[in-house]
Amino acid sequence: MDQLRALIRSRNQAYKTEQTYCHWIKRFIRFHDMQHPSTCSAKEVEQFLSHLAIQRNNSVSTQRTGQKTPQLYV
Repeated sequence: MDQLRALIRSRNQAYKTEQTYCHWIKRFIRFHDMQHPSTCSAKEVEQFLSHLAIQRNNSVSTQRTGQKTPQLYV
C-alpha cells in the first residue's frame, strides 16, 4: 500500500484520490482472498468488475474507478 501511496503522490494527485484508490485496492484484495494485486491477471480484474456490476449494482463511473485502481498497482 505504501508503494501505491508513493506513486499517487509522485503524480501530484489529490489526497482524496489517494484515499479512494487505497479503498479500491483494499476491496480488490479482499475480493480475491488477500491475493496481492501484482499477481492478479486481467481475468481477475474482470471478475472484480463483473462482481461490482452484477452483484453490487454499482454505477458505470464506480466501475471505471474500480478498473483504474488495480492497473496502478501492477
